[in-house]
Amino acid sequence: MLKQLIRLGGRNWWLSFLLWIAMICPAQAAIELRVAIEDGVKQVKVGSSTPAVVRDGAGRVLGEVSEMNGLEAQTHAGGVALGQWQADQIWIEPTNGGYVWIRDRWYRGRTRVVPTSKGITAVNHVDLEQYLYSVLGAEMSASWPQEALKAQAVAARSYALNKRQTSTKSIYDVVNTQTSQVYKGLTTEAESTQTAVNATAGQVMTYNGKIILAVFHSSSGGHTENVENVWSSPLPYLRGVPDYDQGTPQYQWEKTISASELSRRLGISKVKALLPERTSTYGRIMSIKAVGAAGSRSIAGTKLREALGLKSTRFTVSSTPIGFQFNGFGFGHGLGLSQWGAYNLAQQGVNYQQILQHYYQNVSFSQLQG
Repeated sequence: MLKQLIRLGGRNWWLSFLLWIAMICPAQAAIELRVAIEDGVKQVKVGSSTPAVVRDGAGRVLGEVSEMNGLEAQTHAGGVALGQWQADQIWIEPTNGGYVWIRDRWYRGRTRVVPTSKGITAVNHVDLEQYLYSVLGAEMSASWPQEALKAQAVAARSYALNKRQTSTKSIYDVVNTQTSQVYKGLTTEAESTQTAVNATAGQVMTYNGKIILAVFHSSSGGHTENVENVWSSPLPYLRGVPDYDQGTPQYQWEKTISASELSRRLGISKVKALLPERTSTYGRIMSIKAVGAAGSRSIAGTKLREALGLKSTRFTVSSTPIGFQFNGFGFGHGLGLSQWGAYNLAQQGVNYQQILQHYYQNVSFSQLQG
């Protein structure tokens, strides 16, 4: 076949060769990700930057939304109402490469509005690679070094596909907040984020042939953590490693909370002391005992962090005349990629694959096949 193409191509043999490559290596199929933008709300404004086709759940055309015309989608008789249309669910599909409007932002792809037990859920169905254009700018600064952005791209792609494969939700794969990874549509896209995503297109991290749960955080404060010390189950690739986040804005922090405020937030009368019970090898509080006027209670480090609004569970605590002072390190759960560590390593000339192989132990890089 190749010889025949070269013969037919004559002097344009190079073009013939490229055509042959295209035949034996078909283009990677696009992967659509389902991102919940609004979940369980009473109503949400939706629209399109270009004329958009409106369909029901069976794919039947209901009509057309005019360009730049926002409409309120809301629950109706167990289904969804949008303008003059009512259906079991509603799709909004822009024409001519338009964008969809959901609540207060523009997004690529299309919109699906579905009724749920709590109201309606607006889901953005978007090409995975285009989704990442936005995630990178929301999770990192678009001005950061390309190798840090590439590392984030591969981590975010791996995370999204892992969730896509394991999600227990029937109508979406991920949400648009830190519960999954931050996604803000066109607002956070930039030329640099598109370049990083395109340069790593389709690349994911795997362990034993499976896409990993590539969680990441802002900064660990000097050392990342073993996953079982933060969550419940150990994973062989999420092991604690030295971080390279020294000197960055989130490396070290302190916070003082009055005794009365701490008692209110913990629901414990007159807290007198906070005593660490279990601490990880790398200094994260796994559980702490809160001693109050009427007794004591053990609190998980993650629950304490959430209740008190602390940046991490890697801290020490001491009593002061007005309350309690927390002196801590890092920002986030401390698992997987440290974003500020990646920033420093990229500044030193370390490439994105080396960065990722440091923070995710013994992983391989694989190319998606569609």
